[in-house]
Amino acid sequence: MRSFVLPILGAVGILAATPALAQQAPIVIKFSHVVATETPKGKGAEKFKELAEARTNGKVKVEVYPNSQLYKDKEELEALQLGAVQMLAPSLAKFGPLGVKEFEVFDLPYIFPSKESLTKVTQGPLGQGLLKKLEPKGIIGLAYWDNGFKIMSANRPLKTPDDFKGLKMRIQSSKVLEAQFRALGALPQVMAFSEVYQAMQTGVVDGSENTPSNMYTQKHNEVQKHITLSDHGYIGYAVIVNKKFWDGLPADIRTTLDGAMKDATTYANQIAQKENDDAVAAMKAAGKSEFHTMTDAERAAWRKAMLPVHEDMASRVGKDLIQAFYKETGVAGN
Repeated sequence: MRSFVLPILGAVGILAATPALAQQAPIVIKFSHVVATETPKGKGAEKFKELAEARTNGKVKVEVYPNSQLYKDKEELEALQLGAVQMLAPSLAKFGPLGVKEFEVFDLPYIFPSKESLTKVTQGPLGQGLLKKLEPKGIIGLAYWDNGFKIMSANRPLKTPDDFKGLKMRIQSSKVLEAQFRALGALPQVMAFSEVYQAMQTGVVDGSENTPSNMYTQKHNEVQKHITLSDHGYIGYAVIVNKKFWDGLPADIRTTLDGAMKDATTYANQIAQKENDDAVAAMKAAGKSEFHTMTDAERAAWRKAMLPVHEDMASRVGKDLIQAFYKETGVAGN
């Protein structure tokens, strides 16, 4: 009898322990992005992983997938909505094709006269109101991360608006960016970020706009002869999460992750400018691209050529929203 009962008791003990073991399995957050680990976004994602795992005592595991390892630009938002990944940090231009066109206001050339004016928007009611517009799409916006101000590259010097005429310029999928390059006489080409280097190398595109850190980590300077330090536009990211997944987290875990995201955001935004400055210095030192610093007259000519895009895109982005940005940033838009 004893030899019969003991195995049963052992089996009962194993079954009783099974729920406890299941509860110990960490909550996995797959965090996918399309840039290199060494960029501000890449480092921000790693910082969030570090903080989230430490502060939840291992109850959460964050798996970071950089450099389009899982999904390219056009694929990642659909993957998030389907729950194939839980977290992304897409550039703000990506939300236009999703149906939230208001985010394309961030793409307007010369909409931000300074880093301070940008922070007023992203940290204030304007920025938070835009994040709320993602919720009907099954997405929660957690934070804005800076990438920085954009520069231009091509295989010929870009000093005046006329220099753009006929150039095939790579853009993210954004009607505003398309209008920007058409205003300059260029031919905008929508293309995944991971494909740009080869497209430049083979002449499929002549140039692009991006932040210095993105250009440098993807080695665009190796296949572009000229770079203009224009600071004409801005690239930022929204860190987003699948709404169903986020709402389903235990309240204490969600609160802890909110705190980790807040601190990771502070870190990412603090390093963004230094990463871009270092990237410019590194590209100059490499000596494969000739750099041009704009004169005041050149900058005024670029601004004059691009500002009509604001009015042209008002019906798409929202005239009232553009005016609200003007008021918050102090930019003269006309």
